Amino acid sequence: MNKVLERLAQPDRIISFRVTWADDNNDIHINTGWRVQQSNALGPYKGGLRFHPSVNESVLKFLAFEQCFKNSLTDLPLGGAKGGANFDPKGRTDHEIMRFCQAFMLELYRHIGPQTDVPAGDINVGAREIGYLYGQYKNIKNELGGYITGKDIEFGGSEVRTDATGFGVIYFLEIALKHHDEELCDKRIAISGAGNVATHAAYKAIEKDASVVSMSNSRGTLHVTDGLSADDLDWINENSTSDNVLKAFSKDHDKAQWLSNKKPWQLECDIAAPCATQNELDQDDAKKLMSNGCKFIIEGANMPCTAQAIETFSEASALYIPGKASNVGGVALSGLEMSQNAGFEQRGFAELDKQLHSIMHTIHEKFVHYGKQEDGSINYADGANLAAFQRLASAIVSQGL
Repeated sequence: MNKVLERLAQPDRIISFRVTWADDNNDIHINTGWRVQQSNALGPYKGGLRFHPSVNESVLKFLAFEQCFKNSLTDLPLGGAKGGANFDPKGRTDHEIMRFCQAFMLELYRHIGPQTDVPAGDINVGAREIGYLYGQYKNIKNELGGYITGKDIEFGGSEVRTDATGFGVIYFLEIALKHHDEELCDKRIAISGAGNVATHAAYKAIEKDASVVSMSNSRGTLHVTDGLSADDLDWINENSTSDNVLKAFSKDHDKAQWLSNKKPWQLECDIAAPCATQNELDQDDAKKLMSNGCKFIIEGANMPCTAQAIETFSEASALYIPGKASNVGGVALSGLEMSQNAGFEQRGFAELDKQLHSIMHTIHEKFVHYGKQEDGSINYADGANLAAFQRLASAIVSQGL
């Protein structure tokens, strides 16, 4: 009767624009930028910006729809959006990236603001890019404020923001394992990716005495049978400018093995944590994981498991936790950063980390309620979708047409 799903599935608006910029040789380049403002039923549009050649309107529409559900689960007043450009920052200088960000913001600034739409970072949009985008907005509008999150601490950013998504994945995993009378300690975790989410998930897992047996990139997998240490992760981060730091680590450390053109899902593990990109774990990968003893799968990236892979997990009665639940830590801290900006305050690391853990615990409680099956088990995918949809539907119906 109210056609909630149909209304939610259609974006409120899609903004598409040309981005014209000059490289260091003064050659002109033209890219396309987008902002998909999906729904503001719960609050200002909120979602990341990504710069990558694969970015297009279709991908962003899907991600914006998913973002609405993810943001709903945090209980924060956040709508859903996604944006970016088909710009490839790989091989570009700092000045070229700065000029692109400035050109991108020349159009985006018209459509964002603290009470309208608050973008954040995503693929290839980190603290550097956020700083350039923030500075350009400030120059254009001549005002400060929380119109973009992921900023440096010095000008309104939030402690824990860089760590939040990876930390949140492990917090949720720990809570879910405890609910199933399991412990994270001594569990073998295969992690894919080597970026922000994967690295901080690895740090937190090691802190919790789990054994992180892998990290990966587009060229292969680093396998450490006895598990990486925090010092190992420090080495990887300190040498991240290397052409292939994971392969370099394997050459410099006897305990490590480099598996060229391989994904981590062939390895023996108790837990799989895909933290790289969408659709990275397919049905064949899922079957390998199940045959190698994996019993828990938690998503750190956005939609990294294909539908067929998820079906395989279900058939094997493995515990599968979708990213819309487990990787909300980043957007949760973005919401807390918005709150700090609005109140002209700065909160400490310990306080924000505690709030992050509390948010992940609250989300898990929702899943126990909405995802409980007749046999007493928890279907986390159902719980995520039902809990998020219930809140969104209530808001949409309450606000009329």
